[in-house]
Amino acid sequence: MAISFYNMLLFIAAFFFIPFFAVKILFAGKYRKSIGPKFGFVPQRVFEEMKGSPRIWVHAVSVGEVTAAAPIVSLLREIYPEACIVLSTSTETGQEMARRLVTDATSYIYYPLDILPVVKKIIDGVNPDIFVPVETEIWPNFIRICSERGIKIAMVNGRISPRSFRQYRKTRFFWKRIMNMIGTIGAISAIDASRLGALGVDPSKIHVMGNAKYDSLAAGADDFLRDEIAAKLDISPGAKVFVAGSTHEGEDDVVLKVYRGLLERYPDMLMIIVPRHPERGGAVLSLASDEGFDDCITMTGINRGERRAGRRIIVIDVIGELFKAYSLATMVFCGGSLVPRGGQNILEPAAWGKVVLYGPSMEDFMDERERLEMTGGGITISDGNELFDEMLKLMEDPETLHRKGEAGREMVASSTGAAQRYAEMIAKNLELLSPES
Repeated sequence: MAISFYNMLLFIAAFFFIPFFAVKILFAGKYRKSIGPKFGFVPQRVFEEMKGSPRIWVHAVSVGEVTAAAPIVSLLREIYPEACIVLSTSTETGQEMARRLVTDATSYIYYPLDILPVVKKIIDGVNPDIFVPVETEIWPNFIRICSERGIKIAMVNGRISPRSFRQYRKTRFFWKRIMNMIGTIGAISAIDASRLGALGVDPSKIHVMGNAKYDSLAAGADDFLRDEIAAKLDISPGAKVFVAGSTHEGEDDVVLKVYRGLLERYPDMLMIIVPRHPERGGAVLSLASDEGFDDCITMTGINRGERRAGRRIIVIDVIGELFKAYSLATMVFCGGSLVPRGGQNILEPAAWGKVVLYGPSMEDFMDERERLEMTGGGITISDGNELFDEMLKLMEDPETLHRKGEAGREMVASSTGAAQRYAEMIAKNLELLSPES
């Protein structure tokens, strides 16, 4: 009865979402690559190219989940050299990142909309032995069809943010049944495990295994990436750089004002702004102009052959460069935190040994925040004035800045190992764990 009601709501919602997608495709160019595959229009050759056994379908919604999936897929490839590993994403930015970062996958597809005929068609095409959602990505029709067909389901890097938990809890009677169709859940933390239990998931299915993003970030922070981005942006070693990463509307003007203040003390300082959504690059340029900065350049321009030529502000308006940009930072602000967005991934700059400053809205990254602040490598600020004061204080004490940044880096490095545990969990679910692993 509940699933029938859910499908009726989906049918009603379609009348609103189809025009929404149409407008976005027509005027903003969004969803053009993904909308067809999401509705099941996948060329048959894509399925025919999925060769190998066992067949493992890993689903990572967007960029953050792809980061967690990367080391797990790499380890699965070591355990099962002949496996067919299919990696799906929900977003186009996630798909772009997946193709670039997760090179051990056999095939890359878009995750289908949770419409029964579409779900059945794509599951028929992939024909997985196991489905592996990364973090808590639950679509009832998809999960139910997998369960009915005997396809094993093992969630990795499971987490439930406070906001998601409140929403799930309101309809616990519905989600309890769906979530218990998942065979095994590897949770990031004890808090996530307790929230899953509170939603009615059988406790015997839940295992606290850590965060696979630590593995990905610790392995990715190497000198080659830093040198590559430095050359691309024409930034010399030792240059003072303020990186504001994953900024949302309402934060860009704040960090620009902070930068203006820092220039009074450090006139040669550069700034890199990376908006959370690349399409906001133009809006960021307008804000910079309003603040009196007429010497800006975008990454799109650089990719087309423009030279920075002494311009002080670089707006990175493309996907896939944020992690590398953090390597150049003297100081870092991580966005989505001065506005009520729940924060963004503060582990990325920490992996490079950078002290990270962020606002009070870090609900989606509470565990990371707590662990980083214990090392001194993470600092909560309440507004732009406090951001400026803390940055200035740290820059005037480079020894402390370095020590705290290194403590954060060591925390990330010492927290690795979750990816191996998740890979082994998947293998055990397949009952094909090789003796060597």
